[in-house]
Amino acid sequence: MVPAVSSQAPVLARSQLAMRFDRQELAGAVADVGVLVPIAAALIIKNGLTATAVLLPAGILYLVVAYIFRLPIPVQPLKAFGAIAIAEGLGASEIAAGSLMMGAIFFTLGGVGLIDWAGRAFPKPLIRGVQLTVGLLFLKIAWGLVWTAPKSFNDAAGDPWLLLALALIVLAAAVALRKHLIALLLVLLGLAIALIRSGAEMKLGPSGLPLPDLSGAAFASALVVLVIPQLPLTFANSCLATADAAKVYFGPAAQRVKPGRLAMTLGSVNLFAGAVAGMPVCHGAGGLTAHRAFGARSGGAPLMMGGALVVLALVFGAGMAVVLSAFPLPILAGMLAAAGLLHIGLLRDLEGGWAWALALLVGLIGFFLNLAVGMAVGLALWWGVVAIARLRSRKS
Repeated sequence: MVPAVSSQAPVLARSQLAMRFDRQELAGAVADVGVLVPIAAALIIKNGLTATAVLLPAGILYLVVAYIFRLPIPVQPLKAFGAIAIAEGLGASEIAAGSLMMGAIFFTLGGVGLIDWAGRAFPKPLIRGVQLTVGLLFLKIAWGLVWTAPKSFNDAAGDPWLLLALALIVLAAAVALRKHLIALLLVLLGLAIALIRSGAEMKLGPSGLPLPDLSGAAFASALVVLVIPQLPLTFANSCLATADAAKVYFGPAAQRVKPGRLAMTLGSVNLFAGAVAGMPVCHGAGGLTAHRAFGARSGGAPLMMGGALVVLALVFGAGMAVVLSAFPLPILAGMLAAAGLLHIGLLRDLEGGWAWALALLVGLIGFFLNLAVGMAVGLALWWGVVAIARLRSRKS
């Protein structure tokens, strides 16, 4: 069981949070590619975004969180946003408009303190329910990567049973050997395979950074189709659940990781992403679990990952579409599934049947129906029970 972190724990100065740059930190740095690569590749190949515009915002946000938090705070694509954009085949203008709105909303709400204020209404069982939803979503995405492989990947023509078998091998290795640099070895293996597959098609130099063609119609479409479905997931997972997971994993060192600050960091970089028609990004509690589980313990991991993404964007951007589409799906799926299973393990610090029941209810509603509905039901039940208990105590 993970020990509870006291709210009275001292806040450590940033200078006290030492950066690590060893092999374990590097292994943890690359552990979350199972989320980043599939969405990035699809946005480039299917939606027409340039590789430099897709990778650069993620790299910049990794560098930002390395400096601000000095912990392995993750950077991921906006998952619901990205999935809808890919499924609907939306163009760069709608994606850019949505990114600008997400950036403005979260930077403003975080800056004025509304994210932190709203977060105080969410008890731990509700946060654990959100984390359960995310863990299950990771497993669902991993399954889809091998069973209904995205057409943008070379492996799409492969036998799904073979892809599934290979993914299960990767999953078993990732979980069993997560303390032995397995994430780094798997990513290096996947990168080697991708480079061999892409061969002479690899090109040097950045791809373009075109200015988006923004219009009122683009903003209206993005608001309804992209932003509104993404808002509850970003609030719950990127802000509340990530801050909570950081405190569980890193104790006093995570006192700087607050929901409002996370909202401001992701908000600021999404303003940049929208300006260059790039990939909108966020944080994610599941990504934090992946980074930590495979060795990351400091800001060294996001610093290395951010630096690598910036180099890939600016030096190899012109050929990254080919390389990303050639990355082996079983490796991505296996690592993503491992992160999902380990993330669900956060529920183990719940105590009592009521807490477990609420977390499971919120998590399952969020997974099978909608996360916003799950949170609303959970809040209503929690505060309803609290109100009833207070009335009974007054009467007695």
